[in-house]
Amino acid sequence: MVLLHVLFEHAAGYALFVVKEVEEIGMLLPQVEDCVLNIGKFNGMVSLAAFFPFKSAQAALDNINAISEGVVHADLKLFLETNLPIGGKKKAMLGVGDAKIGGALQEELGLAIQTGGVVAEILRGVRLHFHSLVKGLTAQAASKAQLGLGHSYSRAKVKFNVNRSDNMIIQSIALLDQLDKDINTFSMRVREWYGYHFPELIKIVTDNSTYCKMTQLIGNRKELSEESLESMEEVVMDSAKAQSILEASRSSMGMDISPIDLINIERFSNRVVSLAAYRLELQEYLHSKMGQVAPNLAALIGDVVGARLISHAGSLTNLAKYPASTVQILGAEKALFRALKTRGNTPKYGLIFHSTFIGRAAAKNKGRISRYLANKCTIASRIDAFSDVPTCVFGDKLRDQVEERLSFYETGEAPRKNLDVMKEAVIQATENGEAKKKKKKKKPVAEAIQMEEEASAAENGDAPAKKKKKRKSEAMEVELLSSVQFCCHLIF
Repeated sequence: MVLLHVLFEHAAGYALFVVKEVEEIGMLLPQVEDCVLNIGKFNGMVSLAAFFPFKSAQAALDNINAISEGVVHADLKLFLETNLPIGGKKKAMLGVGDAKIGGALQEELGLAIQTGGVVAEILRGVRLHFHSLVKGLTAQAASKAQLGLGHSYSRAKVKFNVNRSDNMIIQSIALLDQLDKDINTFSMRVREWYGYHFPELIKIVTDNSTYCKMTQLIGNRKELSEESLESMEEVVMDSAKAQSILEASRSSMGMDISPIDLINIERFSNRVVSLAAYRLELQEYLHSKMGQVAPNLAALIGDVVGARLISHAGSLTNLAKYPASTVQILGAEKALFRALKTRGNTPKYGLIFHSTFIGRAAAKNKGRISRYLANKCTIASRIDAFSDVPTCVFGDKLRDQVEERLSFYETGEAPRKNLDVMKEAVIQATENGEAKKKKKKKKPVAEAIQMEEEASAAENGDAPAKKKKKRKSEAMEVELLSSVQFCCHLIF
């Protein structure tokens, strides 16, 4: 005979319920589904065997973190060993909602585990009537416990998210692509709008941002004179082009424009110029973030292409897990599946096509260099993802290797071996790390020597005591700052 127990994890604690004979319930699954909504019928089917309340909010958070990771917490193990009957005629079977924690319990305690089916329906009923099944627990208290634990769990997950820096890169590159599309669309609208008044300017000034700046500067073309020539030269950065704009304004075929229309065009041009300026700032921000998060990938393939690879993979960790063959066609999934479906040629490259290396290679060598570049991108992403100290030394060396491979395809000159290059990179990275440590240590040592000299001078009566106290307070501040930085390093 089998005796079924059901484990229920709540924000208030662990609960163990005893269920009627498994054979009876297994045969009557539709009746179980009907009884779930009725508390009277459900009480006749399930009874509380034991309840273990959490001692504090921190204990609840520790237990829920362990459960989410599929690990048996010490509290859960003690609770089951104490309250679950192991010996006897009836064989104990434990029903759990999550198969992951069920497998961990089976391995840890050697229990017979059941998931799904009747257990899922019983847990649904327990979740619905939990405050009625446990004495002394009200619905309001259960709701507060769930809300508090939910907030703590979410805060902990966000705080210790290993991909938190990757998320900034993913959002930045998405915004950068959107800004490119919007600036292009808005610039075309300015060209079309202002083109009614000064159509010749479109052929003279081809850059979108410069065109919008010239629209603001010129305004009404009839008012343009020799005095504006210097200011136009500053915008277009070409004296001959500024002179041609002035000459074209005098013989333009454009229609006249009213002041109110000109004001609206200038305001819209101002918005486009500000968007273009913000795009440059965003690109600088992306450059700095890539230097912090993935310096080797950025040094190898560039900030924008590297950020697109991270965004497409979902995170730097996911990109590091991909093989080189996947990185090579990342971004060309549609073409790949279309080729597999039609039995055609599969794509040779995806997002890495935007790299300068593939553009510089000859047509017959594009596939070869894309494979080689994807291999180096995989190495760079793994170094960035799993190294403790960020450095771009490996990325620079890998870039040199790709350059050598390109010259090998063109001239036949044999490139260096990967093992030799990586040995050089390791030595250089070690030297750079030691140099940085020496720079950091130099300043505190000099400060300590100066403090000792001032302290001895104060004892001899050469310096006032106030200065000594000030130096001591500064030293304490430095010590405190270093300890805080160390703690932050441990946490994050």
